[in-house]
Amino acid sequence: MDSDTPVSRRRFLQGAAGATAAAASAGVATAQEGEGGGGGGSATVAVGPNGDYVYTPGTEDPLYVSPGTTVTFEWESDNHNINPTSVPEGAEWEGHMPTENTGFSYEHTFETLGTYEYQCDPHAGLGMKGTIIVNETGAPPSTGGGGPSLPDSAMSLAVGTVAAMLTTLSLAYVFLRYGGDYETPQ
Repeated sequence: MDSDTPVSRRRFLQGAAGATAAAASAGVATAQEGEGGGGGGSATVAVGPNGDYVYTPGTEDPLYVSPGTTVTFEWESDNHNINPTSVPEGAEWEGHMPTENTGFSYEHTFETLGTYEYQCDPHAGLGMKGTIIVNETGAPPSTGGGGPSLPDSAMSLAVGTVAAMLTTLSLAYVFLRYGGDYETPQ
């Protein structure tokens, strides 16, 4: 096309709508790629926070991680240990058996899929038990059926993209429907 050739409103709006749709598709795909499972992350478990006989998370709600996640256990009160009571077959986690005090930390990288159950030996009778579940997603299984779920960032991007597309299409309609003749009189 020659640079002096005029572009009709209709052709301009078609191009703009197409460019918006292409950008939206690329943005959503990029957000979904960046949110995947994959290991190498990290998580922290508080051991005896506020002097309570719990692991947080772990006692009331299991900690979900993906393979390759390094979990750091940080002691926030005294006289606790981590004794694995059940580990998946092939897992090499041995916990940390000596009792430790506030300020101590211990870490382990979980590679084997499955459920890891553990307790604090001095306080097991008081309910100080925890669970770590290693699964492919590093997230709790979805409950309630329905379709697939999206990470929050992908969902936000999708909502913004749909809003931008609707705005572009609405403006295109207004310009096509009510647009005037923009030729200047000579």
